[in-house]
Amino acid sequence: MSGKVSALNGRLIDNLEKTLLGKVVLVVVGTLALAIASQISVPMVPVPITMQTFAVTMIGALYGWRLGGLTVLAWLAEAMVGFPVLAEFKSGIAPFMGPTAGYLVAFPLMAIFVGFLTEKGISANRLFAGFSMHLAANLLCLLLGWMWLAQVIGAEKAWIAGVVPFLIGAVLKSALAATVLKATKGRVKTS
Repeated sequence: MSGKVSALNGRLIDNLEKTLLGKVVLVVVGTLALAIASQISVPMVPVPITMQTFAVTMIGALYGWRLGGLTVLAWLAEAMVGFPVLAEFKSGIAPFMGPTAGYLVAFPLMAIFVGFLTEKGISANRLFAGFSMHLAANLLCLLLGWMWLAQVIGAEKAWIAGVVPFLIGAVLKSALAATVLKATKGRVKTS
């Protein structure tokens, strides 16, 4: 029975990706997942620790680089127009100009990076490769976040407040993403 369910899940995602309406449904589901993941957080200053990066890389792996990148951009657009979908229910233009701007800019790039590599064969059945891919995406986010934050509070303070506290989380979230994808191999299409 589980083989039939796995095949059904894979076909469902494949079928949704084939139509415009299906793609819209996937984008809406993805932005909802991102909004929920954004609220799973540990408040910190100047940048909270959230599950956003986990959701972003998973969307890239599951949706591919095009639809994954588009989904993350749609989520950011929702935030810009006032939907409270970012961490701590934030929205509007302010998060895109404050300390979190570099991280927000990095999110679609993360999804595109992971989606592209997934489409090129970094698959769910190779745990270490999947972990490395997710970790590289998280490090890209930290680098871009640090570069922006350094302009706001200085390079050393940005490193201490905007990178170091997030390194362990990046490793743990990357391991979780690779493990989830490996565990769902065959049940969920990974690009």
